[in-house]
Amino acid sequence: FAFGRGPTVPVSWLFQRFTMLCSLSFHFTFFLVNSVLVKADNVCELLGKFNLPALVADSDITIVLFSAFRWVQTMIFTIDEINRDPRLLPNITLGYRIFDSCDTHFQALRAALTINNGQEASVTDYDCAPSMYAVIGDSGSTQSIVVTRLLGLFGIPLVHYFSTCACLSDKQEYPTFLRTVPSDYYQVRALAQLVKYFGWTWVGTIAGDDDYGHYGIQMFSEQVKTFGVCIAFSEIIPKVNSKKKVVEIVEMIEKSRAKVILVFAVEQDMELIVKEAIRQNITGVQWIASEAWVTSALLSSQDNSILIGTLGFALRRAEISGLQEFLHKVHPFKAPQNPIVTEFWETLFHCYLGNDTSQSKPSCTGLEDLKTHENIYSDVSQLRVSYSVYKGVYAVAHALHHLFACQPGQELIVNDTCPNTVNIEPWQLLHHLKRIKFTDSFGNEILFDPNGDPIPSYDLLNWQRKVDSSTQYETVGRYGSALGSYHELHVYGQSIVWNSGKKKVPQSLCSVNCLSGTRKAAREGQPICCFDCIPCADGEISNTTDSVQCIKCDLDYWSNSQNNQCILKEIEFLSFGDAIGISLATIALLGTGLTITIAAVFTHYRTTPVVRANNSELSFLILFSLALCFMCSLIFIGQPSVWSCSLCNTLSGVSFALCVSCILAKTIVVLMAFKATGPNTNTMKWFGPMQQRAFILLCTCIQISICVSWLITSPPLPVKNTTYQSGKIILECAIGSVKAFAVVLGYVFVLSSLCLVLAYFARKLPDNFNEAKFITFSMLIFFAVWITFIPAYVSTPGKYTVAVEIFAILSSSFGLLLCIFAPKCYIILFKPERNTKKHLMGTMITDKTS
Repeated sequence: FAFGRGPTVPVSWLFQRFTMLCSLSFHFTFFLVNSVLVKADNVCELLGKFNLPALVADSDITIVLFSAFRWVQTMIFTIDEINRDPRLLPNITLGYRIFDSCDTHFQALRAALTINNGQEASVTDYDCAPSMYAVIGDSGSTQSIVVTRLLGLFGIPLVHYFSTCACLSDKQEYPTFLRTVPSDYYQVRALAQLVKYFGWTWVGTIAGDDDYGHYGIQMFSEQVKTFGVCIAFSEIIPKVNSKKKVVEIVEMIEKSRAKVILVFAVEQDMELIVKEAIRQNITGVQWIASEAWVTSALLSSQDNSILIGTLGFALRRAEISGLQEFLHKVHPFKAPQNPIVTEFWETLFHCYLGNDTSQSKPSCTGLEDLKTHENIYSDVSQLRVSYSVYKGVYAVAHALHHLFACQPGQELIVNDTCPNTVNIEPWQLLHHLKRIKFTDSFGNEILFDPNGDPIPSYDLLNWQRKVDSSTQYETVGRYGSALGSYHELHVYGQSIVWNSGKKKVPQSLCSVNCLSGTRKAAREGQPICCFDCIPCADGEISNTTDSVQCIKCDLDYWSNSQNNQCILKEIEFLSFGDAIGISLATIALLGTGLTITIAAVFTHYRTTPVVRANNSELSFLILFSLALCFMCSLIFIGQPSVWSCSLCNTLSGVSFALCVSCILAKTIVVLMAFKATGPNTNTMKWFGPMQQRAFILLCTCIQISICVSWLITSPPLPVKNTTYQSGKIILECAIGSVKAFAVVLGYVFVLSSLCLVLAYFARKLPDNFNEAKFITFSMLIFFAVWITFIPAYVSTPGKYTVAVEIFAILSSSFGLLLCIFAPKCYIILFKPERNTKKHLMGTMITDKTS
């Protein structure tokens, strides 16, 4: 990716050493500085070793950019510092030439050709015509590309102090390019990590209409995409001032839900946006600055309250000792032939130097003092680009030092010999430049990686309002090598002041974060950052913010009311603690008690005609089986277990089979006894007591064999039913075999049907001995209960299924008990006069004669 950037102030500096004939050049926009040299003992030295060299203004440029002028002075200061250092380049004096590129490809190319051909104009009486071996500059990436491609053909190394284009790291395209500022690749990575750090997922971007802006935003968009960040809008600031377009951009900012805006542009472009934003009263925007304007005095010096809270990464700063005093030495009277110094002075102090009486501005007295006038030029609090210039000059100086200090066997370049220091080739200097490694006076290590890039290191700056209402750049974080890693970001969150002076981190989201218990659902046709929050379905959870899917709980677990945690399902079964369980258990015990009471009555009155006439043995068997029916219903209540599931259905089936078999036998006895045609008939001998017992045993054993087969082949077992109620586990007994269960019920149904048919045939027998009608009623109740039970059992969910079955058992048991035994107990207890043989026989005779 390639993009150019930087303030529009490219300058080339040319260092010259005339005894050893070496030179460097540097580009600054708005200035054309020609060689100013004198001869002294055959050594070309810097004219104005203690004075500012002549500055010749370009004919069509009259603006002095104070920061660029400071960079020029920093270069001169650094050269002077190196020349005074006895340990670095001893006995060698460096000079310089400065050329203008005017921030255009054409001027940059013309300057490069002039440098290479040595045809620059001179304002001195005589020239030294030095050779040129290295170039420092240009500050703009686009211009640097032009200069590097041309001078690279001649192997001339270029050390750039403010060209950050990532494309320039390509050594196949730009083999002679080096720089003292990090590539924008690292700045973009830092910005992307910053956005990720604060959780901003909906970001607007604005770029200048140049390579710096276009490629910077392109790289940023690709980087943040990997973090799940979306670009809300991407606008371009036109280079040709278009008021309409700027208005549209600011209106877009106001309408968008994105409250974090990254502006990848130079300060002049950003100024257009700021002015329009102030006019439209845009507030609540968190501005993210690219390195090109994050320390812009042009923007911070104005009353731009909307920029308070701005965040951005800047080059590491340094406090260059003695530089401020050097800057204060500039004075138009010390360089009367330099129109740029004159213009600088007039612009800074708003006065006029000269005799032109038509000027409306007051005359400059020359007594104006830079020390007492606060201005961008003399402000050394943010020496970032100036420090980059400082490092670039020292890098070349150290490379020259190594080259001149070459000893046989060390740093050999060609044919195992040291280079000819009288006639140095540029590529020889490039060889040493790529390999330099030194620590500057600030303790920072200076070196170039294989791509010609320095160790990346940035300060994270925050624009904050001072007590005097001025803006200060507060360092609130670091990125890069200062932390031991090229890609590590550290933020001092408590130190940050956000937009409008707030301390709370602003949010910039297309959609509000989906809380736990919900999942993100993308909106059709919109970026992934725009979504709806859909609650998780029952039984599913999401326990993280912005979950993309809900997780289904395990079978034994269910989601809580917030759908953010799986909790153990409520275990449900018909227990003795439930109201229904208590009621059914009470009824079962009452039935058992009533059965025992009737048995006690029958035992007490066993010698009375009513008891004896009703075959007391069968009556007691019926009472015993009914007691079993009542008691087995209690097995259904409570937590199911293997033994309870095995017994509940089989025991109730056997109990009913025994009960109905006894009733059937009793019905047969009654029918055979009163259907005899004469008093001497022997019909009863075929169905006497022994035959009755055998019949009952046979009928019961058939049911027992069915139940045993059921238990062996497919026994009922306790299971966890999770289908009836999603949030509950129903503990119940699985039937095991539906066919076996149907056979058990069917067998009881067959016995009951036979009993009902025989009772129907015995309906005309004498009332006092005839139980047929009571048996008929009991069988009808029995059929009604169990026919109703089947659909109710199938349709009733959960623990109520068990309650339905218990209710059917109790209802049919009470029906049999009351219909068969209640009339007899009534006669025994309340009508004893009817409990006589005479009464019973009399009624029978009356019925027969009638």
